[in-house]
Amino acid sequence: MSSLVRLNIKGISYSQTQSGAYALVLSEVDGPRTLPIVIGAFEAQSIAIALEKEIKPPRPLTHDLFKTFADRFHIVIKQVIIHKLVDGIFFSSLICERDKIEEIIDTRTSDAIALATRFNAPIFTYENILDQAGIYLKMKDDLTTTESDTLSIENLIDEPEKESSFSKDTLKQLNDKLNEAIQQENYELAAKIRDEINKRT
Repeated sequence: MSSLVRLNIKGISYSQTQSGAYALVLSEVDGPRTLPIVIGAFEAQSIAIALEKEIKPPRPLTHDLFKTFADRFHIVIKQVIIHKLVDGIFFSSLICERDKIEEIIDTRTSDAIALATRFNAPIFTYENILDQAGIYLKMKDDLTTTESDTLSIENLIDEPEKESSFSKDTLKQLNDKLNEAIQQENYELAAKIRDEINKRT
C-alpha cells in the first residue's frame, strides 16, 4: 500500500470556465505538490464559512448539523483519507471514533473536507494519488477565501457537468494547455485538463 501524505487546504478559487464551480486546492504539507479538486458552490460555501470562523450563518448548514449531531452522540472524526481516484473523481473516507470503536464511512471528497474543517481533522491522501493527480506549482499567497468570496458563493447554483471540451485535443495539446493554465493560476481549469489526461493514459 502506498504511504499516506498529509494535505492542507491552500484555498478556494472561483471557476473561470464553469459557473457555480470552484477549485478546492489542497497542498502537501512537506512538499511542492498541490491537488486541485473541482467542487460545487454549496460545498465551497460550506468549506469557506468553516475556514473563515468569523462568519456565522443564521441557521446551521448541513455540515454544521452533522457536527452538532456527532457531538451529541460523542462521535469524533479522527481523519479524512482521499483514497481513490477513478476517471477524475476522488473518493474519500471519514475515519470516525465512538467509545474507542473506529468506523470507516465512505463520503464525497467535498463533504469530507467540509467536515474535516469543523472537526479540525487532518486530511490525507496516498502517495500514488498525488503522483497521478498532483500538480507542481508555485502558488500565490493570496489564494485564500475572503469574506466577499464566501458571501458571493451563496448566490450561485451548481450546474450539471458539461461534456468535456477537450475531447478533440491531442495529449500534447492537453499538456500544453495544462502548463498554460498553471502559469495563469487557473487551478480549476488545470484540474479538468489533468483529469482528461488521466482518462487517456
